[in-house]
Amino acid sequence: MYGPVMPGERIRLEPPRPECASTFIRWFADRVVTRYLVVRHPPSLKQEEEWLEERASNRDCVFWTIARATDGALIGSLGLDKIDWRHRHADLGYLIGDRDQWGKGFITEAIRLATAYAFTELGLEKVMAGVVAPNEASRRALERNGYSQCALFRSDRYVDGRWHYLWVGEILRSECDSRREPEH
Repeated sequence: MYGPVMPGERIRLEPPRPECASTFIRWFADRVVTRYLVVRHPPSLKQEEEWLEERASNRDCVFWTIARATDGALIGSLGLDKIDWRHRHADLGYLIGDRDQWGKGFITEAIRLATAYAFTELGLEKVMAGVVAPNEASRRALERNGYSQCALFRSDRYVDGRWHYLWVGEILRSECDSRREPEH
């Protein structure tokens, strides 16, 4: 399913629009952007549109695009995937596809918004995310949001001709609740 509009300070999570498919294809054509992703080749426009339709109807995921708050420019995407409703956990995945927007803290804010949504709106107990070891910026964004290492899989991802560890982080509802400022 698509997630609702969620405004942050510098970004906004919002459901994808039909014209997003062509932007996603452009991002997937950039080998630097897809370096740590499973998807390494751009899909066709039809394939991407079908994938977005599948996301919209899938009850076991919540998917958003990431737009800059200042001008609404599409810079990335983020989703809670493989939601296990019985055990109340999900995997978090994200991408800043516009390389000019890397290193500006946008993904840290997007992770914060999606994680809060997972706990407050979906009633989940745990959210997990995996990061290929050389992608330190991604791991730091998770850690800034309270995610801590729960696993380290050795020789798990093959990137740039080498095997790398997969760092897996998690955050529990109680840990997220303790990070929120008290409301007055």
